[in-house]
Amino acid sequence: MKLYDTVMAPNPRRVRWIMAEKGITDIEIVPVNLLAGEHRTPEYRARAGLSHLPSLELDDGACITESIAIGRYLESLYPEPNMFGRDPLEMAVIEMWTRRAEMYLANPLMLFTRFSHPALSALEAPQPAVAEYNKATAERFLKVLDRQLEGREFVAADRITVADVVAYVGIDFGRLVKYRPDPAFQNVARWREALKARPAAKAGMVAD
Repeated sequence: MKLYDTVMAPNPRRVRWIMAEKGITDIEIVPVNLLAGEHRTPEYRARAGLSHLPSLELDDGACITESIAIGRYLESLYPEPNMFGRDPLEMAVIEMWTRRAEMYLANPLMLFTRFSHPALSALEAPQPAVAEYNKATAERFLKVLDRQLEGREFVAADRITVADVVAYVGIDFGRLVKYRPDPAFQNVARWREALKARPAAKAGMVAD
């Protein structure tokens, strides 16, 4: 299998983190240069179906896009350590928090960063109003996340799951524009430090 990847974007990092937690080393990593537009070439679109990263090309040529879909597929092949749920209730709770983390935190912070970082203007023109709206959306959810993490080590289960990965990577992407959550969110700060210390957190991480 081949993972088409870029260190610039947060969604591919989710997959690299899942792979690192599971010790997956037999997937070839194929770098794709976003700023050069390599994800928009006819060859890439023909393979992946659209110009999104990451994409996972299977041995038979079939291609899966979307980081969560790729993560689920990998979990089916490499079931341990479990990151998507062991029973119906746990799977539902992890899915619930993963969707919340993606919709209300990760995606808004990605848009905030994308529309405010000068270097990313090669992809889309800066939109300061859009950036600030999305920042405010994410910060409202950080209050929810801080409450959820009260007395808890992880977001959705008794171990790291995809919900933690989605939330952490979304926040961490904001480093590109020097974003840090309000230190008043002490539970979020504690959780972030614990996840940052995990070896898998450094999988393909963009340097400061």
